[in-house]
Amino acid sequence: MSTIAPLRSLGYARVSTVGQTLEVQLDQLAAAGCHPIYREKVSGRSGDRRELNRLLREVQPGDVVVVTRIDLLARSLFDLFAIIQRIHEAGGRFRSLAQSWTDTGTAEGKMMLAVMGGMAEIEREMILTRTAEGRARVKAAGGKTGGPKHKLTPAQQREVRQRLADGL
Repeated sequence: MSTIAPLRSLGYARVSTVGQTLEVQLDQLAAAGCHPIYREKVSGRSGDRRELNRLLREVQPGDVVVVTRIDLLARSLFDLFAIIQRIHEAGGRFRSLAQSWTDTGTAEGKMMLAVMGGMAEIEREMILTRTAEGRARVKAAGGKTGGPKHKLTPAQQREVRQRLADGL
């Protein structure tokens, strides 16, 4: 006999600065029946979003990941689409309390996910184009692109070279 995991509503709350509070989001997510609620105080641009990554690892088939607003989940359409894709790959759904059209358990939400996927691809292409143009500008101006950043100041670099030349 197979059993299906019970439907869970997993909440995610985030603020980006120390002065901000999670309380309003936590209250809204609790009122929506979310348990557990993953919370963190970190910039949305930060790649080190431990609680979000933990939530994404723990999503099971039938789970619904809930946020109060989509801008608290991701800073770009590309990132938002990637996060929602991970939720779907785990068998879960996504929904935002403030944007009802994001409920991927509905036909409208599925359609929006498809549109978001296309828009995310366009955004990705635009970012790649801007990055390539920026590198070309720097290179044309005689600048250096990429490569490791020096951890020593120019004075420290000269001193190291001098010591090496002196045999020290």
